[in-house]
Amino acid sequence: MSVLSPAASSSSSADPFQLERLAEELATRELSHPAQSYPQDGASHDLPIYTPLSHENPFLSAENFDVEEFLLSRSHTSLQDLRTELRDYLATLKEALVKLINDDYEAFISLSTDLKGEGERLTGLKQPLGVLKAEISLSKTELRGIQDEIMLKLEHRTVIREEKALLHLLLKISESVTRLESLLSITNPSQDEEPVEYEQFKVSATSNTTENTNERSPANKAKHLNRAAAEYTQLLYHASKARSENCAFVDEIQWKIDRIQSSLSSDLDALFASTLTAIAGDAKLSELEKNKILPDLTECIRTYDVLGLWRDAEEILRSEVMRPFIKKTVFTGALSAPHSPLLPHTPFRSSMGSGFPNSSSSMPPRTPFTPFTAFSTQQSAFPSSLGKTKSPYSRLLDDSDDPLAKLYTQILRFVERDFSSIMDIAEKVSVKSRSSTDPFQIDAAENGRKRDGLGFDIMANVIWNELGKAIMDDLGGFVFASGRPDEFRKNYEITQAFIRSLEFIAPSAQSVQSMRAHPVYSMFEKRWQLPVYFQMRWKEIVSKVEDALAFPVEPSGKPPGAADSLVTPQATSVWVALTACWSAEIYIPELSHRFWRLTLQLLSRYRVWLNDVVQDTNYSSMNSVNTIHTGKISEANTRSPTPALSERPSLEAFSADESLLLRYVSLIADIKTLQSSTMNLWQEEICMMLPEPDGLDENDKSQVSSTDALENAVDAISALIRPMSSTVIVVLTERCIVPLNAVKKIRTDLRAKANKLLPTEPHPWITSVLRPLKVFFGLSGKDGIGAVLKAEYLDPWSKQIFENVCEKYISHVSTLKKAEESLRRLKRGPKNTTFSLFGSTNPRDVEGKDEERIRVQLMLDVEALRKDAETLGIIPGNSEAFVALSNLVQSNDRESNSDFLFFF
Repeated sequence: MSVLSPAASSSSSADPFQLERLAEELATRELSHPAQSYPQDGASHDLPIYTPLSHENPFLSAENFDVEEFLLSRSHTSLQDLRTELRDYLATLKEALVKLINDDYEAFISLSTDLKGEGERLTGLKQPLGVLKAEISLSKTELRGIQDEIMLKLEHRTVIREEKALLHLLLKISESVTRLESLLSITNPSQDEEPVEYEQFKVSATSNTTENTNERSPANKAKHLNRAAAEYTQLLYHASKARSENCAFVDEIQWKIDRIQSSLSSDLDALFASTLTAIAGDAKLSELEKNKILPDLTECIRTYDVLGLWRDAEEILRSEVMRPFIKKTVFTGALSAPHSPLLPHTPFRSSMGSGFPNSSSSMPPRTPFTPFTAFSTQQSAFPSSLGKTKSPYSRLLDDSDDPLAKLYTQILRFVERDFSSIMDIAEKVSVKSRSSTDPFQIDAAENGRKRDGLGFDIMANVIWNELGKAIMDDLGGFVFASGRPDEFRKNYEITQAFIRSLEFIAPSAQSVQSMRAHPVYSMFEKRWQLPVYFQMRWKEIVSKVEDALAFPVEPSGKPPGAADSLVTPQATSVWVALTACWSAEIYIPELSHRFWRLTLQLLSRYRVWLNDVVQDTNYSSMNSVNTIHTGKISEANTRSPTPALSERPSLEAFSADESLLLRYVSLIADIKTLQSSTMNLWQEEICMMLPEPDGLDENDKSQVSSTDALENAVDAISALIRPMSSTVIVVLTERCIVPLNAVKKIRTDLRAKANKLLPTEPHPWITSVLRPLKVFFGLSGKDGIGAVLKAEYLDPWSKQIFENVCEKYISHVSTLKKAEESLRRLKRGPKNTTFSLFGSTNPRDVEGKDEERIRVQLMLDVEALRKDAETLGIIPGNSEAFVALSNLVQSNDRESNSDFLFFF
């Protein structure tokens, strides 16, 4: 039983979605919570856009109407407004429906009227349509049967056509086999031709008839075999097609195909061997006859290329031509046996009767001096011998009297005479066959054929294969004797020149690459044992350098000579070692990286030795050098006195200093000479002989180029000049300051003189102050120890020594000044009141005159020192010490005047 009232029940039935109740609940909620209905943050929100209900509303046009989604989409509308809107939309729909019915009412009424009687009419049409359908089905069945029959006939005809084509193919195979057997005379052994002997085709007056000659002509035989090879190639192509069809006929006649191949190969080998024997052998044929045989050789090579029997042709070349020559030429005692000259091919006939009817001389022609070949070659290994083209390496072999060079010369002449034309013909045949196959990819095909082992490779597989093995087996003990470096270097140079000349004869660059990639070539290069040779050279070079560095530096007692000559034996040995690394008698290009490393090691070893020499030098005044170099010159009243340099006037000390100067000057001169010579050696020889390393990144500072490495090594040696220069400066300074000791005696000397006038001349010893420096650099008329360094070190050393001398001079003058001040204070005691009968003399007057004479003398001495320094190219005004010295002397004048006024 429902708990709702009748009014509620009636309202619920009128409002199934209870919209009124939902509206009342929403209003009550808004009244109970008014603060939550509006935002408290004061933020402004846009008003929702009012969209009226229409047919385009996606919620109303959906297949399944969702009340919740629809209400959420209209959440901005109250339920009362939503209900009013829905009712208005319902009224709009009803009005539209009524209008639609009213507009099409007549059409609806006429539709029912027009459809009367259509059922009977449709029933009448149904019967003939069924009959028509049955007839169409029957026709379709008949057409399908006819189509199937046609397809069967077409398939049958296709099979017949394929079988016919196969039969035609088999007929072609059969005809080709028959034709080849006929061409090669396989079916009738009694008709087999005897091997062609070229001696039977000599031109003579009693020769056979023209027909017989044509029948037995080698040219016809070569063309005959070429035709058979073309037919055999076509047979193989047809047989491969038939074999793909699983034809048993091909398997049954395979033995015939093999027999044809064997017969064709044997006939071709026999013809090719006889042709080679006639051309390269000892057959007494004229050049005209040999020129006639050249087309046969070309046909044979072309036939081998067509059949793909390149290795068979190369084997015949090895066995018939190359191997006999190698056996006669390259053997164990070949280098000690006399070499017979290679007989040239004379271009004249042996018979003089009928061969030269128009000859104006009755004497036979003179045999040419140089070997002559009838082959039109494009390259030659010996310009001096063959006179056609020039090889850059032939000079090493032609100009040498070495037995190995003579042997190589004989081999090259043989290859030039007997193989150059054969290689040229084989190369032309291969290029022609490749161009006919694909004219746009000749180079790619050639590289591919060489790489895959296809095509002729006579230089690698014939010439070098036999020659390399013979040299390694029979002459290896002499050629590769690394225990004798000089002979090994000579043999290596001659052999490399021989290989380069052999490559110069090669018909193409691909032939050279194939020869270098041949296993015999790789084995031949490994037999040299270049690391062993370098180790022996390293021991030879380094031992001499170490022996020279083991002795101390002993000067010869005379000054060094020219600036571009080395003085010490140690530097000479290092330079000899450096030049030896890159000399033609020792250097090998394949060891360039090892010799470059040895060069840097030699420079580093010389630097270590120089450093040890400098460190081992025991000199007592080395500590004062740093003081002099780092001392600051200032005014006399503010500066501290310069530490006194040691003075060693003894003869033994002078001799030791002289020896030290000579030693250091020699080392400095050697360093400068070695530096310039090494850089010249780099620019003239090493940089052209040493390959620059690949992949050097300019931005990577950790990588050092070869030039930078050499410059760093040379700079490290040059850095040792500075400590030696400092020592030389100290020794010369000590010698120059010895005369300055006379400054202490100026007061005594002036007061001891009877003449009390002011001095007008400087002391004679002033000219002796810088005299050791002039003597050292040879400016006094004699050759000095440092004359070789005058151009580079005269100016800097003179300035430094002059600076040191002035500092020492300041020290002596300051001492003299202090002594005068002490004496002056001593004399300023109680006034002297002694009575004198002859009058009184003021001692201060006498003292003032002495000080004036001392001041004038010092000024004259300093001025003389300035003039003497200018003779060495020194500008005294730029010297801080000399300026301080001048100021100190001038201050004596001012102080003496003030003291004089003080006394009065």
